[in-house]
Parts: sequence; structure tokens; C-alpha cells
Amino acid sequence: MPRRNPLVIGHRGAPGYRPEHSRSSYDLALQMGVDAVEPDIVVSKDGVLVVRHENEISTTTDVADRPEFAERRTTKTVDGAPMTGWFTEDFTWDELATLRCRERLPAIRPASASFDDQQPVLRLAQVLDLVRDASLAQGREIGVVLEIKHATYFAGLGLDVAALVDAELRRAGWADGELPLVVEAFESTVLTSIRARGIRGTYVYLIEAAGRPFDQVAALGRAALTYRKTVEPAGLDTLVGVVDGISVDKRLLLAPDKLGRMTGPSGIVDDAHARGLRVFTWTCRPENTFLVGEFRHGRAPGEFGDYEAEWEVIRATGLDGVFVDHADLGVAFFRR
Repeated sequence: MPRRNPLVIGHRGAPGYRPEHSRSSYDLALQMGVDAVEPDIVVSKDGVLVVRHENEISTTTDVADRPEFAERRTTKTVDGAPMTGWFTEDFTWDELATLRCRERLPAIRPASASFDDQQPVLRLAQVLDLVRDASLAQGREIGVVLEIKHATYFAGLGLDVAALVDAELRRAGWADGELPLVVEAFESTVLTSIRARGIRGTYVYLIEAAGRPFDQVAALGRAALTYRKTVEPAGLDTLVGVVDGISVDKRLLLAPDKLGRMTGPSGIVDDAHARGLRVFTWTCRPENTFLVGEFRHGRAPGEFGDYEAEWEVIRATGLDGVFVDHADLGVAFFRR
């Protein structure tokens, strides 16, 4: 059944105020009252689950300024796209732990960038313990929405992400449903593999506004179903019994045209709910650069637009969860 109010999920903590995936980002989100936080995970050379938005880390750490790692800059093809930089799978965890977090969007969020180079990179076990401790301290259940990145790519390097996640969740006491756990990925195959291992939680399929999931492209090529086809009724039918829900790019709900004018809301939420699937959306942000054109104020990319008007359209769909960068704004709006 649809929730009266959607879950408010701190997307990478509270990155509207602190560098994403830093300790202070998570601390702030938890203090601001989110229902859950969302760590993204990638893998180190020695099989440690590292909390980073991507395995390429030059925009979110100080690695590019570390002369001892200069020779590790390289170009790789990740999920079919070439990328140049420094990659977690080329570092041991002990090396990654020496790096410091940086704001990924300093031009848009200069206040957050003022906290650059102060906090070490985290591993998943640290975030799981942090959330458990906050749940006990605050006397309420706080969940983790665990996003798995590039599972097929890592499998090609001999790194079994599903096995690593299974082991980590069991070690940390998060495998048996004691606290709310959501496992999400843009690749359904890794979700199926983790669920088959007996990890108790809610399994959510992430949906881009365009393109195809890389695991399906690797297996089927151009015959792979597009993300947009997946959220059509026939595509949603194929997800029933495979996952518990979907998490869609908000553009799929708002349906902006080429001029940035909203034509939605679309019927995705109703269609998914009719099939017993939950629906989350990402990411609710207040800055102009992230809003549909008609909700922007002024020309400054980092200035807040009429974000509440956009968020009201999203809330009115009756969806089950929203990812937010500014935890306080998300809690205040979606709970009122």
C-alpha cells in the first residue's frame, strides 16, 4: 500500500551541506531526522566495500594531489563508457583510507567545499555501525539504502560484489532484518544474487531516464530492454516477483519537454503500485541546476529555485520514498 508520507532518504548523507559520503555528511543527515541514509559502494583492490559515488575518485577525493599515486592515473571502460582518472580497484583499502573527501560540485556548493580534505574516505562497515549507533541513540529505527555500483564491471575483474555484500552485512549484523535495509542497483542480476543468499531486506531496481542496464547489455546487446520500456506496464510486469520496487529518475515522473516545461506527472507510480511494487525517486534537490526549467529562479546554478512546487508534484504521485541532498528541507517538506 502507498505510504501516507514517503520515506525521506539522505542521499549520500546530507551532501547539500557536506562533501558526499563523508562522516559529517552522514552525521548531519541522521541528526536532521532522515528515515534512512544511502551509501553507494564500490570495491577496492583487496575486496573492501568502499563508500564512494563511483569507482573513479578524482572528483570526490584528494587523490589527484597525492604524488605517491600519480602513476595510477589511467583510462578504463566502465559500463561501456571510457573514463580517465584514479579507480578504487587499483588501491588497497589501507591506501584509500589515507585519502580525504572533497565536494563533487564545488561551483554549485561552495559552502560544502569549505570542508574539503578534512575527513577520510569511509568503508561500508563504518556507515552500517554509524547508523546502528544513531538508531540506538535516537530511539528510532533508521535504515540503510545500500546502492551497489558496477557489479558486472567488477565481476569482470574477478570481484564478486554479491559475495562481498553478503559477507559484510552478516559481519555487521544487518543481514537478518533487525534494522530496515534496502538493497538497490541499476543491474537486476546482482539484486537477484544477493536475495538468493538470504539477505533480508527490500530489493529495489534503479531506473535511469535513458539507456539500458549494463548487465543486460552485456548479456543481450541491443536486445536488452531500455529503462524507459521497463517502466511501461509490460516492463513492470516482468519485475513482479523479481524485485520489491523501483527507484526512478525524477524526470520520469515529471516528464519535462525539450523546453523544460513539465508535462507530468506520469502514471508510473500508479502503474507500479497496481502491481504491488514500491516506488522511490531521485534526487530532490533545491538548486536551480537540478530543477525542471519552469521551477528555476534567476540564472545562478546554485541558487534555490521554487523547489517546493516541484516537490509537491512528486509528493502528489503517492510514491513511497524520496532521496534528498538537503536532509532538513526534505524532512520538513515531505513530512508535513
